[in-house]
Amino acid sequence: MHSHTVFLETPYEELVQQTLSFVESELSARVILYNDEVHTFDEVIIQIMKATGCTLERAEILTLEVHRTGKAMVFSGGFTECLRVSGVLEEIGLMTQIET
Repeated sequence: MHSHTVFLETPYEELVQQTLSFVESELSARVILYNDEVHTFDEVIIQIMKATGCTLERAEILTLEVHRTGKAMVFSGGFTECLRVSGVLEEIGLMTQIET
């Protein structure tokens, strides 16, 4: 039997950064969409569907909630996915915020 010493090839700082990136991507987060007076209902509905993959009915409900209350949570999931969803919503100038 031979004993072998195993050395990590990844420097400590890089390993820490990789771990933090993984943890960050798995954190639960939410995308909040804010109301504006610029976009039509149809524009918002289409963009919510494009960003989240939800149904037309769900997008209509969310759009009405944004209109009535000034904001709505339109998506929840990992932080990285929330960044993607927020980016798609902002493509047409919608205002969003990611909450963790």
